[in-house]
Amino acid sequence: MAEKVVLITGGAGGIGMETAQEFLDQGDTVVLVDINQEALTKTKETLKGDQDKIMVVQANVTDEEDVKNYVKQTLDAYGRIDVFFNNAGVNGPFEKIKDLSKDQFESVMGINVTGIFLGLKHVIPQMESQGSGSIINTASNAAYIGSAGMSGYIASKHAVAGLTKTAALEAAESGVRVNAVAPAAIDTQMLSTIQQNTSPDDPEAAAEAIRQGIPAGRFGTPKEVAQVVLFLASDNATFVNGSLYNVDGGMQAD
Repeated sequence: MAEKVVLITGGAGGIGMETAQEFLDQGDTVVLVDINQEALTKTKETLKGDQDKIMVVQANVTDEEDVKNYVKQTLDAYGRIDVFFNNAGVNGPFEKIKDLSKDQFESVMGINVTGIFLGLKHVIPQMESQGSGSIINTASNAAYIGSAGMSGYIASKHAVAGLTKTAALEAAESGVRVNAVAPAAIDTQMLSTIQQNTSPDDPEAAAEAIRQGIPAGRFGTPKEVAQVVLFLASDNATFVNGSLYNVDGGMQAD
């Protein structure tokens, strides 16, 4: 592939960082966006490759001015956005609906839905002006199911699936593709948090229970998600649009 400019939100997280490394390995330029400046700095130092091909931008993805700024900084530096990995997200508190506060629910929806929406809103026009571009949203197997105690996360990922399909239809004629990855049981800090929330006294028991529900019999890795993102970003996927790609060891097939 020709060198691409790749914009990644949630860039300091496990999947964001691994995806950035995969793009760097094939010679692309990456712009990492995250709310945590310290984590961004550490991530940049950890990534292997040409440091001149890595830019970091601190931003709150729920703040429209911050979103405009990370898009502007990318364009000011590189003039285009070829790939947008719209990836920032949180799992939120583990509470039943009757115990979940409105503020807690809105916080999860803000990051996981409004953040995705604002990214789409401000990146799609640039890609349309270029006549090309690939957007990959991060959904989850939570886009298909319910899960007691995770109403905010479940609702948000259902919304990401809907936004993905709608954006794909709206942008298709301009040569812009919008797809999503739907990971599950990926070995990241978020999974560790879920284990801790569901079984505070014995997180390993929660981990084992999750593994037993995975046909592959193991957790996935951030690299396995990143490889699907790279495919969806590539010229090998030019007729793939409006799709959700499960990266879950067969969980949705069971």
